[in-house]
Amino acid sequence: MNRNSRSKILNLEEMIKERNLLKSQGKKLVFTNGCFDILHAGHADYLAFARAQGDCLLVGMNSDASVKKIKGPSRPIVKEENRAKLLAALEVIDYVVLFDEEEPLELIRAVLPDVLVKGEDWKHYVSGREVVEENGGKVVLAPLVEGLSTTNIINRIQGQA
Repeated sequence: MNRNSRSKILNLEEMIKERNLLKSQGKKLVFTNGCFDILHAGHADYLAFARAQGDCLLVGMNSDASVKKIKGPSRPIVKEENRAKLLAALEVIDYVVLFDEEEPLELIRAVLPDVLVKGEDWKHYVSGREVVEENGGKVVLAPLVEGLSTTNIINRIQGQA
């Protein structure tokens, strides 16, 4: 799929239309999500792994308000419009949809992905697992790149690591 970066950033209604089109074409939609505050090599590996699980990759990205709820008042470092542009510029990503909740459950319910990918650090709880599995999809846990996390990078910058 060859799309320019801007056209990859969709609202929920646009994504539901895309999902219906993908279903009609028999394509497998993969979903993953995260804050993606400071992109690093661990994200690159993770996103490539996710994309390999199907035909198209949708990344649900936490909005700035959502990141603040999860990570605290000093986050995000990078504003949502810039994070979305960076993600959309990556070849492995087909779609980016922002969400305001702490978890992407409503987005998952709306698009019903065929595959839901999360990092193996989430093995005890994957938001949306039941919805995906009840609709015939599967959950895949991605291996982690040891020592790479946005929090670790921020701590190093601040001289705390």
